[in-house]
Amino acid sequence: MIQSITIVNNAINGVVWGGFGIALLLIAGVVLTAVNKGFQFSHIAHWMNNTIGAIFKERHVTAHTEKENKAISQFQSLCTAMAATIGTGNIVGVATAIILGGPGAIFWMWVMALFGMMTNYSENVLGIYYRRKGASGEWRGGAMYYLKDGLGSYKGFKHIGSVLAILFSCFCLFASFGIGNMSQVNSISGNMESAFHVPTWASGIALVAIAAVVILGGLKRVANVAEKLVPLMAILYIIGALVIFCVHIKTAPAVFGAIFKGALALKAAGGGIVGYGLQKAITWGFKRGAFSNEAGLGSSVMVHSSSNVKEPVRQGMWGIFEVFADTIIVCTLTAFVVLSSGMVNLETGTMISENAGAGLVGEAFATVFGAFGPKFIAVAILLFAFSTVLGWSHYGTTAWQYLFGEKTQIIYKIVFVAMIYVGSTMSLSLAWDLSDTFNGLMMIPNLIGVLSLSPTVAKITKNYVDRKIKGKALEPMLSVFPEIQAEAAKEIVADVMNSDSE
Repeated sequence: MIQSITIVNNAINGVVWGGFGIALLLIAGVVLTAVNKGFQFSHIAHWMNNTIGAIFKERHVTAHTEKENKAISQFQSLCTAMAATIGTGNIVGVATAIILGGPGAIFWMWVMALFGMMTNYSENVLGIYYRRKGASGEWRGGAMYYLKDGLGSYKGFKHIGSVLAILFSCFCLFASFGIGNMSQVNSISGNMESAFHVPTWASGIALVAIAAVVILGGLKRVANVAEKLVPLMAILYIIGALVIFCVHIKTAPAVFGAIFKGALALKAAGGGIVGYGLQKAITWGFKRGAFSNEAGLGSSVMVHSSSNVKEPVRQGMWGIFEVFADTIIVCTLTAFVVLSSGMVNLETGTMISENAGAGLVGEAFATVFGAFGPKFIAVAILLFAFSTVLGWSHYGTTAWQYLFGEKTQIIYKIVFVAMIYVGSTMSLSLAWDLSDTFNGLMMIPNLIGVLSLSPTVAKITKNYVDRKIKGKALEPMLSVFPEIQAEAAKEIVADVMNSDSE
């Protein structure tokens, strides 16, 4: 029975994460970049100023909402989304890409990220535009909502939109237990045991206790923890990687030369072929890039939609920054650490080290930090993986609420927390493979919705650019629902008047 499930799963996984899935992701990114006139490139100063720049200039971006207001701040939504995306993929995923695709895989990871910025942007724009408030007062948004109310609004697509919304929610629900829970905590317990000799059962009990306090407290508590944990873990890891970068700065030309030569399978000076060939470099670069930042999977939009933002494009720009920070910054630093530390032959692209995954990155850190290096990576994986669990707990909760209603969400949360102990103490390779498949299957209905609604994204983007950048007097496009549109428009006017008076 298990063998049959494995065979079917491998076949589905091969299609989803093989040529078809990767091509679909890339096509979506290219199309969305084209219809939005290369917004991530042409307005880079604008979106940087209105994301990372706004944190230091605009109080409402980081200010917490009142206790009775169930929305979270823009910064909290970013941190919660990045809690799920900045995870083991930034360490293990990058190492895997280099091992299986050579240094050139990193170049194609960048390419996927550059186009993925607009996929994530479009998801967030649609998430805000089609979101609605639940019975508890929290904003509800995500692929299931723009599939049902967006794609479903097209003539003859009402039932198709509803079916795809249900399928997406089911795939998300199953993926949340695997890729968003058990595989993450298993990495934590395994690394804590190897680095600090902590028994897996002890790690499991500790993780369950901490997760229960946070997750059962609701989205606001998850967001409060995420906005403290994510910047801390990202800064610590970036500082550690930058130290290695500075120590190995003389290798930078060789490292980046290997990346670009490997990306095109060019001949190296010594006559060898850099990387494992063009096909493997592209495949693993695209695959690990998509897996790391999750652009196109429809996951992070569920927490971005819970933000207190009014402008869909404003939250869309946070989506661009999310992919930029995850892949262009964090993954690139991991790649440099590995490639500059003597783990890979930069002339041929072949592996010198016998380690893989986190072990490979830990070995690279050890070249500068000694025995502390692998322990540092173990702690980094602890923070990265646990934050991923918190982020995915909200994704799974959103999917559960869509399928079964808000009143029963406590059932999901209790089961989710209990599965943390299971994941910490058991070998669950089949469950991880299945969850990887469900994670990929989320992509298909989501991209159908995003691509079919790309004209709507283009109109909202043009409306924003005309108003905010070109200074035209136009009515903003804030929501597909008239009552939400009217309320949000009033709030924008009030915000402008308050800022003028100050």
